[in-house]
Amino acid sequence: MFEHPEIVSVDTVLQLKNLNLPNYQRPYKWSVKNVSALMEDLEFAIDQTNKYPDFKYRVGTIILHNDETNGALNIVDGQQRIITLALICKALDASGSVPILETKLSSKVSEENIRRNFLAIRSYFAEKSSIEKKRFIEAVSSDLEFVVVATKSLPEAFQLFDSQNTRGRALDPHDLLKAFHLREMRDHPNEMKHTVDKWERTDPKEIHILFQYYLFPIKHWIEKDKGHRFTSADIDEFKGVSFDLQYYYAMRTVKGMPVFQIDQTFVSGKNFFEYVEHYLNLLSDVKAAVSKAELDLFLSGTGVGFSYAKQLFYCVVLYYCDRFRNFDDRVIKRLYAWAFMVRLQMQKLGFDTVRNYAIGEKVGDKETIPMFYLLQKCMKESDVLRIMIPMLSSEEIRYSPSSDDKILLLSKVQRIMGLSGGVE
Repeated sequence: MFEHPEIVSVDTVLQLKNLNLPNYQRPYKWSVKNVSALMEDLEFAIDQTNKYPDFKYRVGTIILHNDETNGALNIVDGQQRIITLALICKALDASGSVPILETKLSSKVSEENIRRNFLAIRSYFAEKSSIEKKRFIEAVSSDLEFVVVATKSLPEAFQLFDSQNTRGRALDPHDLLKAFHLREMRDHPNEMKHTVDKWERTDPKEIHILFQYYLFPIKHWIEKDKGHRFTSADIDEFKGVSFDLQYYYAMRTVKGMPVFQIDQTFVSGKNFFEYVEHYLNLLSDVKAAVSKAELDLFLSGTGVGFSYAKQLFYCVVLYYCDRFRNFDDRVIKRLYAWAFMVRLQMQKLGFDTVRNYAIGEKVGDKETIPMFYLLQKCMKESDVLRIMIPMLSSEEIRYSPSSDDKILLLSKVQRIMGLSGGVE
């Protein structure tokens, strides 16, 4: 069955006894709102079948991996929709068998969401007449259809998943990276399960911020490339190197794990998830070090331009700490002065200007220094303290949303650099 893409009824899929939720699947996370939206779609479909006898409604495409080792049809894509439709069938016929709902769940998140959604679906049908319920049952067996794509190759199944999810509503780049690196772990199913469980406990917003505002721009600024916003087209930069390659650089990378550097590659698979965890922790340590140095008092400005300078500051401190594994207050304060100099220099500060400043391009008519590039060239921490931070004269300061704000920020930079008089 499913040797080729097929269009089959929802009931046909739900009655498959070998349909299985593999360990690498993320938890079932649909909310009551998602369920409600699906119910509205199904009601529309049922209305259409009443008007047009031959009407069929495609609920969606599902991707399955036909695992020949145990005969299971593993769900690669479509889990949320399949489980929700299974819950609908169970609510309509409490005594009926829906094999996928008998699968043992390893996630408490899945269990809680299934319980909550089942109660919501049962309440929904409590208000329906027996005739309306019957129409739903008939629709599941004859009018509602899945497009089923199955393959015996797990890598091919993941490739289809990537393709499917980058066409319609694109997944976030880090979700595509997750799918890629899980594919690299396919020979270690237990490790995959543990990795997925740990990943799902991490706030996806934190992962998005880490890549979008830190790792991706830093990787480009080191190379004097101003870069752009991180998108799914850029995920190759974080695919790492395969453990199986025998190239010297790959062998050296394998031996270096799990020591990470932003400007160095890592081994694909498990190391990617360790890489993400490592930099989430390091970023947290950086912010704690900034607070310890009492610099958080200097990061309380307002406005878009100030927030860009603040992001630039955290990026450069993260890269410095990534390179030298140290939190020297003297260095961090000098990096503060460098990062906020661009705020003083500009009347209005946008992200494009920050990117130019980061790679050492001219800002206005003033020369700047490529701090990330210079940090990469430093072989020891004392080299960092030798990097000259050019100061602005009072006449060169352009930032003036109000005189008080300008004087306050100027005062902060002076204090950081140990200057007691005017900036000359």
